[in-house]
Amino acid sequence: MPETNKKNMLRTLVSTLPSVTFERSQALGDLGIHTVADLIKHLPSRYETHHGSMTIEHADALLGEKERMNELATIETTIVSIKPGWRRGKRSRIEATAEDASGTIQINWFNQPWVAKSLHPDMRVRLHGSLSRHKNILQMNNPRWEEIDEGDELELIEGDLRPVYPANEGAPSTQIARLIEQVYEEAIEEIEDHLPEELRQELSIPELASAYKLAHKPTTADEAKSGRRRVAFDELFLLQLGVMVKRHHRRDVMHAPKLKWSEEIKLRIAKRIPFTLTDAQDRVIEEIASDMTTSTPMNRLLQGDVGSGKTVVALHAMLMAVTCDAQAALMAPTELLAEQHYLTIAQLLEGANVTCALLTSSLTTGERKKIVAAIAAGEIDIVIGTHALLTQDVIFSNIAIAITDEQHRFGVQQRALLRNKSDDENAIPHTLVMTATPIPRTLSLTIFGDLDVSTINCMPPGRSPITTKLVQPEDSDKVYSYVKSLVKKGQQSYVVVPLVEDTESGLKSAVDHAAFLQSGYLRGCNVGVVHGRMKSAERERTMQLFREGKVDVLVATTVIEVGVDVPNATIMVIEHADRFGLAQLHQLRGRVGRGSLPGVCALIASPTTEDAIQRLEAIVETTDGFRIAERDLEIRGPGELFGAKQSGIAPFRVAQLPRDFELLRLAREIATTWVQRDPLITESPLLKARLMKAYGETLGLGDVA
Repeated sequence: MPETNKKNMLRTLVSTLPSVTFERSQALGDLGIHTVADLIKHLPSRYETHHGSMTIEHADALLGEKERMNELATIETTIVSIKPGWRRGKRSRIEATAEDASGTIQINWFNQPWVAKSLHPDMRVRLHGSLSRHKNILQMNNPRWEEIDEGDELELIEGDLRPVYPANEGAPSTQIARLIEQVYEEAIEEIEDHLPEELRQELSIPELASAYKLAHKPTTADEAKSGRRRVAFDELFLLQLGVMVKRHHRRDVMHAPKLKWSEEIKLRIAKRIPFTLTDAQDRVIEEIASDMTTSTPMNRLLQGDVGSGKTVVALHAMLMAVTCDAQAALMAPTELLAEQHYLTIAQLLEGANVTCALLTSSLTTGERKKIVAAIAAGEIDIVIGTHALLTQDVIFSNIAIAITDEQHRFGVQQRALLRNKSDDENAIPHTLVMTATPIPRTLSLTIFGDLDVSTINCMPPGRSPITTKLVQPEDSDKVYSYVKSLVKKGQQSYVVVPLVEDTESGLKSAVDHAAFLQSGYLRGCNVGVVHGRMKSAERERTMQLFREGKVDVLVATTVIEVGVDVPNATIMVIEHADRFGLAQLHQLRGRVGRGSLPGVCALIASPTTEDAIQRLEAIVETTDGFRIAERDLEIRGPGELFGAKQSGIAPFRVAQLPRDFELLRLAREIATTWVQRDPLITESPLLKARLMKAYGETLGLGDVA
């Protein structure tokens, strides 16, 4: 949306508009609507054809002798009574009777208990929904409704497309529509287009102001689609433009150390690896080595399913740097994962002339100062750590490669913070980001669009299949009886709970659940506990006992989600599995089946929401991480997958992935061509301003564009 000095409507706060109470302002804020510009950007989620506002008698006549009418009707009426109806299991019904001068109608709301608290007798309401008849009684089931304020009129024209806006309880769709109506004319006039006319004609898209008109007030479905398509294209184009600007700057302005790679170096590294690499690992290693032998900074994403052998590939890249007298860094999102990487790499490099160090926030001040000084002096070849690597005092003498594990846990800017001691401001290390959560094809072109992608698409030999079962809570005893039988055979188990501390929700904490199992179902077994709030030394001691087989069952929070490798652990029990994300469940499941024995994952849950049901169905159906990633995108949408906390990138308002994949490809193509011609976006100051506002901070474009 435009930002000019002369025009102010778009900048106006919605809280200052007539009829917007403090409570409604808060509700609008929850929808991301703070200014009139936000309001105009808030497009309808769908459109409905209606028969205009009608009396109950008119509605009864319209329905005729039919039992149900698929088209929607709008009735203005008065609530006479409201009461809870029947409850069956977790299903409930709220039943209301309403009337006007012409007749009576029954309204039913299913599984919406909050309605009973919101409605009361003598309340004037506007109902919008499908008509039906049961036992000759006129009904509406689950209609949308809103209270009619005195003097509040809703103009509905017979046969019109009525926009339905994304809404919440405090800001219903019709109220949003009225607010838009208040500011519409003046706001539309202020909208300036940042795309040149030639491009709009080439793409057959309307001017931006026209697009918003078509989206908010269409006369046909085609008009609505045209308006939405233009706005969705803009969202995708701005992101792609930012990604391409960043990519161009990295490749054409910055430079990285030019390293050596040869069969001799490869063989020397291979002697350190006690197993044969898969063809996929070999291929990916060569892709990475090819990048690092040039001065163009590598920016590569390494994706592979849980247990596919990404750490060994990363070690090759780090040793390639060390061979050339340079340093390498590996950053992990948790101390437990950093510790796991350190132990694995230190073991593989035992006896080699390579110095490794672990840098985490658990170190004492003295220990940290010593390691930081050694890094700056070039005395440490490989540094493994957490976010502690990103502090201002950590400066490398000659870093050649920076590796980030579980990239979805880090923001874009965080991955760019590892610095050289060099005075050359254009010198940066090669970058490798790893993930066991495969990136869906659609998302690979968004925030990850500046990355080249390498994929390990096969598992190392010896990995066993994993069977996943959904178990109702009342059958938990059977699950733990099976766990105990496996322990008697010398096998081990994980039990994951969602909490560290007990809460009012009734869920057991990790500590409490461990005590419960130790004294009950798993009496006689050695049960240990790990969680993120334990001191590092205590947590590592417990993990070491588990690795050595001295702890039979490890009760943990998601701190064990990534990086923990105990081949003898064959069963994973996840309590309250419906509280975990799909990617999380897949990661957790990947902790078992890492040896020669088959793995089992028992999901204990009784899901009540549609999303939770879909997640659990998906995790039971397949162990293919790539299929799971695509399904996760379908269920959750890209907003959560971008992760505002991790990337700072908010969900698109209008664009939807994967639905708009072809539009995304078009946006990427146009953005690529634009940046090739105009890398600093100087041809269009308005476009540049909007790019910087949208993604300047999150993509780190301040020093680029």
